[in-house]
Amino acid sequence: MVAPRKRLDREQRRTQLLDIGAQLFADRSYEDVWIEEVAEIAGVSRGLMYHYFPTKRDFFAAIVERESQHLLEVTAPDATLPVREQVAAGLDAYFAYVKSHSRGVRAINVGTLSAEAGIRAIVERELEQQQIRILDALEFEGERRQIAAVAVRGWIAFVRAVCLDWLDQPSIPQEELRVICLRTLSGALGIDLET
Repeated sequence: MVAPRKRLDREQRRTQLLDIGAQLFADRSYEDVWIEEVAEIAGVSRGLMYHYFPTKRDFFAAIVERESQHLLEVTAPDATLPVREQVAAGLDAYFAYVKSHSRGVRAINVGTLSAEAGIRAIVERELEQQQIRILDALEFEGERRQIAAVAVRGWIAFVRAVCLDWLDQPSIPQEELRVICLRTLSGALGIDLET
């Protein structure tokens, strides 16, 4: 579907292109998305598309960076809350984001599997930031923090996988997902985060 040409300011056009790209990368592998198709859907010339994003890699990296930044913003913890409440609030924010930005979430998770190292590094930075937030809230030190870091990193990957499945099976109640995720982290860390 080709959109009629419409004049947009620079930021609006960039957002439009990123939205189209997120949709395409959510449904297809990195190799199967063509910049020319994005330009056609947006109703712009290929030249304008390349003006905003010189390469396909730059375009995909911008999509991944935008989604990663949004995730960090919406899941920012309230350090005044107890750890369990911080984790639960972060999960709820992540679930809400997954539901409202399903295409972007899919693009990050599906597309990065076939992308090059620089793009995967964007996601790795976001995952590391999420890991540090949880570890800081737990206030573990020394060897206990190192062991917890491994558990938390695995748990974050678990949560992402569960949420991708949830997008395919939206009938599963969000509260059930939260319980599953909290129990999993509790078990991995050997502490009670469920009460």
